Amino acid sequence: MPISAHRSAQSAGVAPGAETVIDRLVESNRNYAAGFVDPGMGARPVLRVAAVACMDARLDLHAALGLELGDCHTIRNAGGVVTDDTIRSLTFSQRALSTRSVILIHHTGCGLQSLTEDFRHESETEVGQRPAWAVEAFSDVDQDVRQSMARVRTSPFLPHTDDVRGFVFDVLTGLLREIAPQA
Repeated sequence: MPISAHRSAQSAGVAPGAETVIDRLVESNRNYAAGFVDPGMGARPVLRVAAVACMDARLDLHAALGLELGDCHTIRNAGGVVTDDTIRSLTFSQRALSTRSVILIHHTGCGLQSLTEDFRHESETEVGQRPAWAVEAFSDVDQDVRQSMARVRTSPFLPHTDDVRGFVFDVLTGLLREIAPQA
């Protein structure tokens, strides 16, 4: 094992010579790259849509929506909530890369439904530094989708807010259920 790999494995708490998950991912990339052909596309999404979704590993966004490489911008975070950083990404997406629609996708059984702001306080106590972010926990997934839609629709940085729709993905059936915006 090269010295750099040995140091990397040690810093990750892995026994020297043991393969890590990241090692496997890098090897998979080498296999992927061996057959890679430049698709010849630009950074602008073909469908001019940005998808904001939870980072939950059970949600295969491209498969669930029938998307292909290059169709959309994908922005994922814990809960799929619209935070300042989400607005930042959507602003780039719309203003620099021509997207016009936003689809928001939360899901059933989200881990944020079982957390509270206590998680943030516990992190602060453990680390000794206050996190700059809010937990954005919620108990009502439908209401959180409505809140996310409202944040997108009212952002002064987003010029295209007329086609913003929100959904809840059911992790047991794979179906989307549309959430009506607040009246």
